[in-house]
Amino acid sequence: MTRYLLSIYQPDGPRPSDERLAEINRDLEALNVELRAVGSWVFDGGLHAASTATVLRPGAGASEVMITDGPFVDSKEHLGGIKIIDAPDLDAALGWAAKLTRAVGLPVEVRPFQG
Repeated sequence: MTRYLLSIYQPDGPRPSDERLAEINRDLEALNVELRAVGSWVFDGGLHAASTATVLRPGAGASEVMITDGPFVDSKEHLGGIKIIDAPDLDAALGWAAKLTRAVGLPVEVRPFQG
């Protein structure tokens, strides 16, 4: 099995309605039940808004670190949540990502972990 990161990207803007969030949460829980049943679920979690991010960058000196508020990049979409899964191959990971995309109605990036 290979471990994959499924990254969910969400647009900036207002939160979905409570009704829509309830739908999304129901669909995500159903997906998690399915992933757990086949032993593929590892970890998942949603993130607060990109405006809550803090970025650390190397400074001029070897031990210097600069800290700034806000997301790493200025974009209309930001990382909104992640799911880490085990899958036998990329095709299987893409299948899970397709289910995740349908559940949340947002783009999902799939990347394998090294090693």
